[in-house]
Amino acid sequence: MPKQNAYDILFEPVVIGPVTAKNRFYQVPHACGMGHLRPNAHAAMRGVKAEGGWAVVSTEEAEIHPSSDLSPYSEQRIWDERDIPALQLMTDSVHQHGALAAIELVHNGHHAPNLFSRLPALAPSSMSLDISYPRQARAMSKRDIAEFRRWHRTAARNAKTAGFDIVYAYAGHKMSLLHHFLLPQYNQRSDEYGGSIENRVRLAREVLEETREEIGDSCAVAFRFAVDELAGTDGMQALEEGRAVVELLAELPDLWDVNVAGWDNDSQTTRFQPQDGYQVPYIDWVKQVTQKPVVGVNRTSSPDLMLSLVKRGVLDFIGAARPSIADPFLPNKIHEDRIDEIRECIGCNICASCDSMGVPIRCTQNPTMGEEWRRRWHPEIISPKVSDSPALVVGAGPAGLECALQLARRGYPVTLAEASSQLGGRVLGESGLKGLSAWLRVRDNRAYELERMANLEIFLESRLSAEDILEFEFANVFIATGSTWRRDGIGRSRRQAIPGIDRENTLTPDDIMNGITLPNGPIVVYDDDQCYMGGVIADHLSALGHDIVLVTSASVVSPWTAYTLEQARVQRGLIEQGVEIRANESVTLVEPGQIETACVFSGRKSRIPCGSLVLVTERDSENTVATALAKLRDDAPGKIIETLEVIGDALAPGLIADAVYSGHLAARNFEVDPQEITAAIYRREMPSLQDLTWEKPSN
Repeated sequence: MPKQNAYDILFEPVVIGPVTAKNRFYQVPHACGMGHLRPNAHAAMRGVKAEGGWAVVSTEEAEIHPSSDLSPYSEQRIWDERDIPALQLMTDSVHQHGALAAIELVHNGHHAPNLFSRLPALAPSSMSLDISYPRQARAMSKRDIAEFRRWHRTAARNAKTAGFDIVYAYAGHKMSLLHHFLLPQYNQRSDEYGGSIENRVRLAREVLEETREEIGDSCAVAFRFAVDELAGTDGMQALEEGRAVVELLAELPDLWDVNVAGWDNDSQTTRFQPQDGYQVPYIDWVKQVTQKPVVGVNRTSSPDLMLSLVKRGVLDFIGAARPSIADPFLPNKIHEDRIDEIRECIGCNICASCDSMGVPIRCTQNPTMGEEWRRRWHPEIISPKVSDSPALVVGAGPAGLECALQLARRGYPVTLAEASSQLGGRVLGESGLKGLSAWLRVRDNRAYELERMANLEIFLESRLSAEDILEFEFANVFIATGSTWRRDGIGRSRRQAIPGIDRENTLTPDDIMNGITLPNGPIVVYDDDQCYMGGVIADHLSALGHDIVLVTSASVVSPWTAYTLEQARVQRGLIEQGVEIRANESVTLVEPGQIETACVFSGRKSRIPCGSLVLVTERDSENTVATALAKLRDDAPGKIIETLEVIGDALAPGLIADAVYSGHLAARNFEVDPQEITAAIYRREMPSLQDLTWEKPSN
């Protein structure tokens, strides 16, 4: 008899209209920065998830018409039949592993700027675009609505031809025309498509009916709907109009995919929403209203929570975007009783930031994400060792941990030396700051794997000098000694040290993370980094009861966090805690008891009382050991080091995701043909010129 698994219920097949999913694991639509520009990369990434056990694997949103052009962001496109071959790459890749392929059809309405197509944007009513661009969307006429319905129907037919098993109508995140018609703040029409909830739901009903009529014989029709805007009475609420929409359309789709709007609410980071399953209170009633299967997302990697949601009748499918990115093999690991090996999502939204920047998806926990096609990386498979040559990794931060782990997985004898008493490096420090505790999972997952490696030794409290390393006679050395925050004030807005900066009571994030006792007096946090750390430090110190003034050279607090969908929460949280924010100012002088600032635009000077100044500016790579070792190696020909590679922040400070990737890359490339390494860097998808002709413009 097959072995019983406590989570067998998660692996039951579920019928979705005319198709059947092999289990309850459902990768919901999520952006990936690949889209129509990188179809091979997209197919490879989704295919790996299907291989990892996800029963349904979805695309990101797929534009159904040039009037829904999201350029410069690369989503999917299904404008016409010419998009079918690229989309078929994805369906073939997913079907190869027995999974169902889903596509999320979308017209983005006034969320689409149409910067490439240059067509007028469409909306239920005349309104500004949903981006900072000096143009407005025009109100759709009845003819426009009829055309939209035709576009959607045609796209559904093309999706079926491309091999999709599930076709979405999308009314979520305040990013789609169907959702805009449902929301009264966008829909101010006075005809049969506006006013009452019955009228506002009319277009969604028509689209669902027509999609089912067009392809429902062999494809399931899914409806993705945001039941709540998390705006209280100022927006749609789950138990009021949200529930009314579900009641009005209850049995029309074959599947309900329910979440909250907008995207920043649906994909909240652990910094502001640490609880897995945080969407449950908004969606736990949906199965009471419809007989159709329901999928929802809760940023969970916990099999126990998944099991509870199914057993309690909250969900039929465990939906996931970010957990499926952090660990594409999550379902298989649960099925094979390898739960401790799951790479848990840390909720940092590096994945979302990539879509926001228009580049292929990346992940802090999973450095292979987005590299499945370009570098041919697999999250669970790595090439075996080339030799028995041992390796020494110096530093057990994110880069060192990842490098040591992957070298060991390849079969090399590995020694990992860490100067402190704990593994983790900067991850350990940053996870101790307010809101970032989940980031410790980066360390924990790798530490668990390392402890199981018979070919790896770990030495804590082992600070090694260049002479020590040379004496040990390791042929291959990887330096991952990290970085430290600068104390001179040089940062993004100024390239010279701040006068007076050498005075006492000038601190850095390293001091805060090390638990230094702050002296009495007002604390100024100076953020000239403009990423996330300045806002985190101010938030952390404010929560400890200190009076904080945040000075930033940017126009808003932590502007980079707009990419991770957090900026509004960052700034609002600081304001609510009473932190004084001084934007567009640069610190120009440090004096006893005060600092001088200058407006970055006008140069106008101000003075601020200051007992302690915390500088969040730039970081210096800690590469002194590597530099000294390189010199000793060159001066001591009898001591041969064949490989000396600096990785992570010791090479170039960046995100934790960058450090993990750097360590992974170094381990993958070790003893690999340099030409092969170079070829991977140059590998990219090229547009075909086969069917293109150019005609001279007529006069």
